[in-house]
Amino acid sequence: MPENDYDAFAAAYDADNENNAWNAFYERPAALALVGDVAGLRVLDAGCGGGAHAAALIERGATLTGIDKSAGLLEIARQRLKGRARLLVADLDAPLPFDDGAFDLILASLVMHYLEDWSPALCEFNRILPSGGRLVLSTHHPFMDHQLSGHDNYFETYSFDDTWERGGKTIEMRFWHRPLHAMFDALKSAGFAIETVSEPEPDPRARTLFPEAHKSLTTKPRFLFFSAVKL
Repeated sequence: MPENDYDAFAAAYDADNENNAWNAFYERPAALALVGDVAGLRVLDAGCGGGAHAAALIERGATLTGIDKSAGLLEIARQRLKGRARLLVADLDAPLPFDDGAFDLILASLVMHYLEDWSPALCEFNRILPSGGRLVLSTHHPFMDHQLSGHDNYFETYSFDDTWERGGKTIEMRFWHRPLHAMFDALKSAGFAIETVSEPEPDPRARTLFPEAHKSLTTKPRFLFFSAVKL
């Protein structure tokens, strides 16, 4: 089975994502808080998966378009969103099928660490935003994935593999580590000014619901969040 084959375990992944500590009580609330007020905005959910973020954004008044590389996850999003969003299969390594300035805000949740090179995606994000449009992204914290990978040089950009267990299946995953300065450099080179860099705390409810995960999330880096504006 090829790595990152979300279609092979889309339902199991989405079910886990819906309620686990890392996504439901950490990444998702932090990303949505950083996004802020989206009422009346044209929002692209880049890497929308099964549509959990998209549903919240629609409830807040966004006009939403979602893209993902996984047709299986997009089908789950279609069932969840019931026609309230435009959903398309798209690859962030390729040109996006949207006009210049088509969106006011882009959310890229936990998707950038699948890309060897951030430049193509960030340049496309820049193109489809107007001047002053915002990009909010979350990604693996480089301190976390460097420790997980066991690689000997933090300052390199390199791939590493991990194995996930979901729904009784073993899935091979491949991610790309890049040092912190490379993330800043990529955003700057693509024409963005960084507003906020966030290392948030989890939802307080996780302390009771997921005590071990809460301890980990409050003592070790996990994900890193950026809010940036197109210049």
